[in-house]
Amino acid sequence: MLATVAQWLALATLTGVVVGCGTSLFLLPLYYLTGKSAAVPLWAQMILLPVGGLLNGLLLYYGYRANKTGLKDSMLAAVYDQGGKMPFKTCVIKPVAALITLSCGGSAGKEGPCSHIGASLAAGIGHVLKLNTELQRRIVACGVSAGFASVFGTPIAGAIYGVEVLAIGRIRHDFLFPAIIAGITSFQVSRWLGIPYQYYHIPSLPVFSELLFIETIGIGMVCGLVAWLFVDLIHFSRNLFQRLRLRYDIWPPLMPLAGGILLALLILAIPTDYLGLSLPLMDRALSGEPMPYLGFLWKSLLVAITLGSGFYGGIVTPQFVIGAVTGNACAHLLGISPMLGAAVGLVAVVAASSNTPLAAILMGVELFGGAVGMIYVAGGAIAAYLIIGHRSVYPDQRLAYSKSSWLKVVPDMPVGQEKAHLSYGLLRWWKRH
Repeated sequence: MLATVAQWLALATLTGVVVGCGTSLFLLPLYYLTGKSAAVPLWAQMILLPVGGLLNGLLLYYGYRANKTGLKDSMLAAVYDQGGKMPFKTCVIKPVAALITLSCGGSAGKEGPCSHIGASLAAGIGHVLKLNTELQRRIVACGVSAGFASVFGTPIAGAIYGVEVLAIGRIRHDFLFPAIIAGITSFQVSRWLGIPYQYYHIPSLPVFSELLFIETIGIGMVCGLVAWLFVDLIHFSRNLFQRLRLRYDIWPPLMPLAGGILLALLILAIPTDYLGLSLPLMDRALSGEPMPYLGFLWKSLLVAITLGSGFYGGIVTPQFVIGAVTGNACAHLLGISPMLGAAVGLVAVVAASSNTPLAAILMGVELFGGAVGMIYVAGGAIAAYLIIGHRSVYPDQRLAYSKSSWLKVVPDMPVGQEKAHLSYGLLRWWKRH
């Protein structure tokens, strides 16, 4: 056991340093470019979106033709199907595509490229050190955890997210120590390199209130339904664009161009606040400023079109925005603190959409402070996690255990292939009762 601790202390620290440097090289130009593009007028934004779509399409189409290994660049595929191997030659394609997406106004997140950088660099380290298959899988999970910790400034939650996201209902405890070491190291390296992080203060709440706890659980349930809509919109949009491309034999790089044109038309009616990362919108929600009741729908729609048409970007940052906007709006309806409502909503949508309730709750602790309202945040997060059922923004995420004894599932089946079995389980339950 002592040798295991020493081994992973060295490997995880090395991984954290390398991934922290890699994600910082992505985040620094990202913040510069998005800061410049945020000030462009509407007519320029309408031009940038189609141009960015075409550039995305060309980069991803021709870039991935260079991948001769046959390996997928999905972190989940690397852990489950590829023995921890990733196509290292393509590791810069997705980060560059994300820079184009976000600087042109595409509605997406920044964590996807960072987790991809983390997984690719960690897989490269494992290859150089000639690690066996099991250690290779663990070091890739370390890289993902380090990437999430670096991008959000939440070293513990980011580390747990990279492990918890692997499967619904199961956490590999043997992954935890290296993931936490890598996450903390990566965060410290990124902070030393000048990556800015935003934390929030929620005013102190009175002693525990049963009524307030029930109300925040209600907010969590609403956020679970919103996450349900968000996940289904993402999958519907991807399937729709894919079917259109195949039916009319459209050249693949033209699909994100079409998505960019559609986004350009939509922002004539939808505020441009929902484009890009939308972090100022989230900041206003968390400061207590009233949010529009349909804000979650506009952000979900723009994200679904952006990612579904073929732009590349992350999918967790939009969950932050959607959750904060939804929780804030619900809190105003209930007459409770909108800042608390936004915090509950942010954590709840992440817990539901990604099926990572523990990581989401810990993220709330690191973002908002551990002593303020975390019991309310935790209640809302668990409620949302249950409400969404067996849905996920990650189709390759494995389903280890069912969330309900009423539903029969096939263990370790990817969530994206589980709908038929879920329907079968519901039918059997209906017949029995």
